[in-house]
Amino acid sequence: MGGIPDRAAPAAVTEGYSVPFFINGEEVHPQTKFQITSPRTGEVIHHCGSATDVEVSAAVDAAANAFKTWKNTIPRERRDIFLKAADILERRKEELGDYLMEETGSPRQWADFNIGVTKEFLIDVAGRLSSLEGSIPTTEDPTIGAMVVREPFGVILAIAPWNAPYILGIRSVLFPIAAGNTAILKGSEACPRTMWGLCSVFHEAGLPAGVLNLIVHEPANAASITQRLIADPNIKKINFTGSTAVGRIIGKLAAEHLKPVLLELGGKAPAIVWEDADLENAAVQCALGAFLNSGQICMSTERILVHKNIRAEFEKKFVGAIDHIFGSELPVLINSLAVEKNKKLVQDAVGKGASLLYGDVSAEEATKTQMRHVVVSGVNPDMDMYKTESFGPTVSLIEIESEEEALRIANDTEYGLSSAVFTEDLRRGLRFAKGIESGAVHINSMTVHDESALPHGGAKASGYGRFNQSHGMNEWVRTKTITYKY
Repeated sequence: MGGIPDRAAPAAVTEGYSVPFFINGEEVHPQTKFQITSPRTGEVIHHCGSATDVEVSAAVDAAANAFKTWKNTIPRERRDIFLKAADILERRKEELGDYLMEETGSPRQWADFNIGVTKEFLIDVAGRLSSLEGSIPTTEDPTIGAMVVREPFGVILAIAPWNAPYILGIRSVLFPIAAGNTAILKGSEACPRTMWGLCSVFHEAGLPAGVLNLIVHEPANAASITQRLIADPNIKKINFTGSTAVGRIIGKLAAEHLKPVLLELGGKAPAIVWEDADLENAAVQCALGAFLNSGQICMSTERILVHKNIRAEFEKKFVGAIDHIFGSELPVLINSLAVEKNKKLVQDAVGKGASLLYGDVSAEEATKTQMRHVVVSGVNPDMDMYKTESFGPTVSLIEIESEEEALRIANDTEYGLSSAVFTEDLRRGLRFAKGIESGAVHINSMTVHDESALPHGGAKASGYGRFNQSHGMNEWVRTKTITYKY
């Protein structure tokens, strides 16, 4: 297929390469372009087209036209495309992983994890395609029959971020497409070639032209392009994964046009470590939850609430787990602004009485996008770090004494996406799970957990609606009531 790189060639691109869009099944190269730089080196790695009204209109028209036929395809046709895409994804694993690593600065393990989960999404959804059913309710009048059918919305706008681009990209479009919608993926300007790679897999698998369209824009055009898309009458529903601040804007724009939206936003995930916890496991899971992908995950552990009686022992094991798992690895963040934000949060906390349990926020690194792992002890509500999502390699540690205190602190945040509890008493674990205001609670495992078989979404300012599982399919269909005379 045109545009798919030679499998024998390395993934690195030559100077002057520009990432194209996918519109109506064809690669499109806009005249306006912007640079993509590597977070790891700071060097320009390639360019990408920047969408204008011309490309936006073309993408919307292509999706609207494709919907006329795609909505009528049978589950077997869609299933075969998704299963073929899963095979292609596996075959191109190294190439696709290289794109993610180059554009986001992530390590190979994170790239492989992204691709593995993406493959599982494709296989899982392929098996769910026949599960969308209507119903035949009993009516008040015995001479009138009725049926309730489920129909796709139409054209869907999907907006996915850079931090787990294959996972968050696939779920933003796969469930809508599986339910019979067509989609426009507004890819992240930080990793356009990664998003291109994902879409190219679908097209290589035989997805019809116009069913999935990809556009990207330079950061300066974010507001105008997003407003243009949401306002378009052909766009029927939106999903957005990203920050709460931007989610509020997306939600407001959608409401102005009376369009439904699915939002998965920021988090400030707590992990409660009770006095009877398996501390070896708790230490490992908290280290992974806090520092996977440099802490740049919406479900990352941000606050560890440790029982007073085991605090000293846990701190020792936690520091050991960080050293064992991450060693001398220096986290790379997406840009220097992320580093500056995290350093300011730590400096503010220390300036107000907190102490550093691990790390050195003043250490000089090779690049402006690197920052060492930092654990801050003694964080309290007067510190910015207590409530602000860091989205980086920093975590706070807070001492607790009672279940009531643990729940009060765990819920003392505007966010509610994920959480964790470590205890050997299942009854206590379930009490905590019932009391924590979040979309997910993981007992004796880390806060970072997302898979196709489980509904995923948040509470409070972490958003609403659900991705994944049957909930994720039902998000993308609406009911239609049909009555008839016998």
